[in-house]
Amino acid sequence: MDESRSLHQRVLELAEAMAQPEERERPLLEALCTAAEADAAGRLRDDLTPESCGFAYLCAAAMLAVSGLLPCREDGGTEQFTAGDVSIRTASGGCGAGAALRRQAAGLMAEYWRDDGFAFVGVRG
Repeated sequence: MDESRSLHQRVLELAEAMAQPEERERPLLEALCTAAEADAAGRLRDDLTPESCGFAYLCAAAMLAVSGLLPCREDGGTEQFTAGDVSIRTASGGCGAGAALRRQAAGLMAEYWRDDGFAFVGVRG
């Protein structure tokens, strides 16, 4: 990857490689990259910058952007069809893939992001 490119250009390049956007999707993907970069940077620990996280930040921001694009794509296929004893069902427009990408991005950034304060607490019964 070309180091002379801006952080945004590098994130967009990775997001395009993952999503393979159609021409009409490119403006949306670029906006999603900008939002994902702001989200990922806003969650960083105080002692870190996006640049100090290296490829983890670039990949995570791209994954977050693509996770926003996938549900916007129209599947156009049959969601569910039943005729007698035969039933056909297809997955819908990328929602599961989007959630998986968000989890993967969080995993990549776990050591860089601030603690979000979430914890499981045991309750004595």
